Amino acid sequence: MPPEAPLARPIQNLSAPYTDKTAPGVAKTRSWLWRLATFIPAFATTFALVAAFTDWFAMGGLTGFEIALITLIALTFFWISLSVSTVTVGVARLFLTRPAAAPASGPSMDVALLVPCYNEVPWDVFGNACAMLEQLDAHPTDHRYTLFILSDTRDEATAEQELRAFATLRTRLPDHIRLHYRRRAMNTDRKVGNLADWVERWGGAHDAMLVLDADSLMSGEAIVALTDELSADPSAGLIQSFPQLFGAETVFARVQQFASTIYGAVLAEGLATWSDREGNYWGHNAIIRTAAFASCAGLPKIKTITGKGALILSHDFVEAGLLRRAGWGVRFSPRIKGSYEEVPATLIDYVIRDQRWCQGNLQHLKLLASRGFHGVSRFHLFHGAVSYLLSPMWFLLLMVWALIGTGAEQNVIRYFSGLNPQVQWPEMTVVHSSALLIFMYGMLLAPKALGAAAIGGIGLRVAELGGPVRFAASFVAELILSILYAPILMVQQTLAVARSILGLKVDWKPQARAGGHYSLWSMLKFHWLETLAGAGLLAGMAGGIVSFWLLPIAVSLALAVPLSALSGLNLTRFRATARALGTPEVYAAPAIIRAAKAHRAELRETLGDLPEAAE
Repeated sequence: MPPEAPLARPIQNLSAPYTDKTAPGVAKTRSWLWRLATFIPAFATTFALVAAFTDWFAMGGLTGFEIALITLIALTFFWISLSVSTVTVGVARLFLTRPAAAPASGPSMDVALLVPCYNEVPWDVFGNACAMLEQLDAHPTDHRYTLFILSDTRDEATAEQELRAFATLRTRLPDHIRLHYRRRAMNTDRKVGNLADWVERWGGAHDAMLVLDADSLMSGEAIVALTDELSADPSAGLIQSFPQLFGAETVFARVQQFASTIYGAVLAEGLATWSDREGNYWGHNAIIRTAAFASCAGLPKIKTITGKGALILSHDFVEAGLLRRAGWGVRFSPRIKGSYEEVPATLIDYVIRDQRWCQGNLQHLKLLASRGFHGVSRFHLFHGAVSYLLSPMWFLLLMVWALIGTGAEQNVIRYFSGLNPQVQWPEMTVVHSSALLIFMYGMLLAPKALGAAAIGGIGLRVAELGGPVRFAASFVAELILSILYAPILMVQQTLAVARSILGLKVDWKPQARAGGHYSLWSMLKFHWLETLAGAGLLAGMAGGIVSFWLLPIAVSLALAVPLSALSGLNLTRFRATARALGTPEVYAAPAIIRAAKAHRAELRETLGDLPEAAE
C-alpha cells in the first residue's frame, strides 16, 4: 500500500439537521415538471382503478373488509402504474430531447478504483482489474487512476491466492500502472467498514473514488466518462452509472440479462429524468467525491430493541441521502455505456442474494424520519422497502381474490379472524371481468412492450440482438419465463419479509457468482412452500372453491422445483441454445468483456483451482 493520507470521517447524527454548509449546493432545474409527468399519471390510473372497484363493491354496501381489500389493491397497483409512467417518461426523454453534449473538460482528478472483496474467486477479481487497468492505460486522459483491491477475505487459502494473483499482475503490468492490495485483519462492519477503513487511511490522497463490486467491470472509456462528468460538475457528490449485466450462461441469468438490456434501459432513463439531482446509489459502479463522502456520509448504527446498535446493511441508499442532505448533487447517468456487473446464475442464487437485500432495505423504514433528508431521498428509501413489502401484499390479495364469489372466502375470513365478514360480492359481467383482466395484464406488460419498441432510442439495433426473428423469439421467451418465475419470487420474498419481521438474521455469505449446484433434495427443501401452495390452489380449482383465472400462478408454484432446475441449465453447452435470449454482450462481446475473460482464464491456469472449502 502507498503511504497513508488520513481523512476525517465523522459519524453522522440522523436525529439532528446537518449544519455544515460548505457544499456548493445544487442549482434549481425543471425536474419538478418531469416528476409531475411521472407521478400524476400513476396516481390518476390508480385512482381510476380504485373508483371502479369501489363502485363495484358498493352495490351491496361497503364493509370494512371490502375497504381493506380496496386499500390493498390501491397499494399494490400504484407501483405498477409508477413503473409504467417512469418508462413512458424515459421513452419520451429518449426520443423528444437531444442527447446532451459531452461535458466541458474540468480539472484533472486523482481517482481511486476501489474493489472490495470477501472470499471471492481471486482470478475473477484480479482478471477484471487487469482488463480495466490496461484499458485505462491505453485511453488518453489527464486524470490519474490507482486501483486498490480491498480484501476482507477470511479463508486463508483464498487469501494466499489473492497475494499470488496480485504478484502476477504486478509483474505483468507496466511499472507506471498503480495497483495496490490490502487485506484487513478483521472484517469489521463488512463492506461499510472496508470502505471506511480506506477513506480514513488513504482517502486524503484522492479527489474521487470509483466504488466497484468484486464482479464489477467497466471499460476505460466509461471510467473516464464518469470522471469527466464529476470533474465538470463541482456540485455533484456522486454520479451513478447504469451497470449492464454480462456473463450470463444459464436460463435464469439470460432472462435477467435480456430484461435489463431491453427494458431496464428505458426504466433507467425515466428514473434519471425525474430523480435529477436527487438520485440514488446502488453501492457500486459509481464515482464519488472522496472529501464530500468522508465529511457527511459516515454511517451511524441503527438503534435496536436491545439497545445494541445494528449495522446499516443496505448502506448505499442512505449514503446517497446523506450526500444530498449535505447539499451535494446525486446523479444517475444511464447513457454512459461500458459499465457492467455479473448476475446470479440460478433462481436459488438470486433468492439467496435477494434475502440479504430484503433485510437491508426493510431497515430503511426506521430511517424515514431522519432529519434533513430531501423528500426524493426519503422516497428512494421508502421505495426500497416497499419493493419487498409488495410481495406479501400481492400474496394476500391473490389468495383473497382466488376465493371471491365462490362463497369460500366467507369461511376463510371467519376462520382466521373470528369475524363474520357478511360480504356479498356483486357479480361482474363477462365484459367487465374481461376488461379488468386485460387492463391489469396490460399494465404489467406495458413496460416490456415500451422497452422493446424503444430499442432504437437506447442505441441498439435489431441486428445486434440476432435479427428480427431471434429478437422476437427472445422477447416471447423472456415474457413466458418471467411470468413463470414471478409467483415463485413472490413467495420467496414474502418469506424473506417474514424472517426480517421476526428478527431471523440472514447469513451474509459470499455470493455464489458462478452459480451453485443444487441436488433435487436441496431444491425440494428450498421450494417446499411454493410447491404446497401450488398444489393447494390446483386442488381448490378442482373442488370449485378457487377461481380458474389463477391457473398460471398455480401451475408456476406447483412446478417450482422443475422450474428451479431449469433456471440453472447452461445454454452455452448446446450450439442451438448458445445465443438464446441474446444481447449484444452475447452476439458480439465488447473488448473489455473479452479482455476480462481472457485474463481470468490465464490467472486461473496460473493459480490453480481453489480448495473445496473456499468454493
